[in-house]
Amino acid sequence: MENIYETEAVLNQYLLFHYGTAEDQLPYPYGPHDSLFFPQRCVSEFLPNIGKVNRSLDLGCAVGRSTFELSLWSEKVIGIDASHRFIQAAQSICETGKIAIQRAEEGAIFSLVERELPSNIRRQACKFEVGDATAVRPDIGSFDLVLAANLIDRVNSPRKLLHLLTSIVRPGGHLILTSPYTWLDEFTSRTEWIGGSIDKQGGALFASEGLHKELNLTFDHKHTQDLPFLIREHRRKFQWSVAQATVWQRKSQKAGVQE
Repeated sequence: MENIYETEAVLNQYLLFHYGTAEDQLPYPYGPHDSLFFPQRCVSEFLPNIGKVNRSLDLGCAVGRSTFELSLWSEKVIGIDASHRFIQAAQSICETGKIAIQRAEEGAIFSLVERELPSNIRRQACKFEVGDATAVRPDIGSFDLVLAANLIDRVNSPRKLLHLLTSIVRPGGHLILTSPYTWLDEFTSRTEWIGGSIDKQGGALFASEGLHKELNLTFDHKHTQDLPFLIREHRRKFQWSVAQATVWQRKSQKAGVQE
């Protein structure tokens, strides 16, 4: 079965999601306009309260818009994603600053959308690589900030991901997690879910509780808020979702992996 994140259709959906203007994505005066520019908002909503940092990681970066946004706040940024096509696109954008998107209109009809990165983006501070979010290369070092946007419900082991994050976020560093918690067996075995399940006593376990259970020993919870987002499939069909964003700070008494 083909990985959907390696397909032409999903690649272009994500390029539009990350780099399209408001008119490109939602040309109607009605609709959830506050749900646009999600990759940018994953950074701009939280970094003003965190402040400038030295080294950041965008884990599950897709085609890279949040990685570029982090360059406004971080001296060095690494973007990692499992999709070869997503990373290839992000690397090309990093080199040229230009984006070409085949936007689906209807059936076999497409329109070409060409956009450029904002001039204030520090492309030279960004690096992209293909990798497994639950098993990053051992020499990757540690980070002042890690963003994992809409990733936790797309890995085979959320607990393994969270354990990794405790080892690469520096003491005092921050972790930003976002997810709509769309648990699907095709990505994550039901036994690995940290939410969306019923316990042996018949109680509901939601992911927000699962996150606290897994992270409370090593992180302090700082903030929670909803972040809606919109993905355009074609000119008359859209996916509207609401991610929950949580911000965590690594407890200073716990030593992290040194850079």
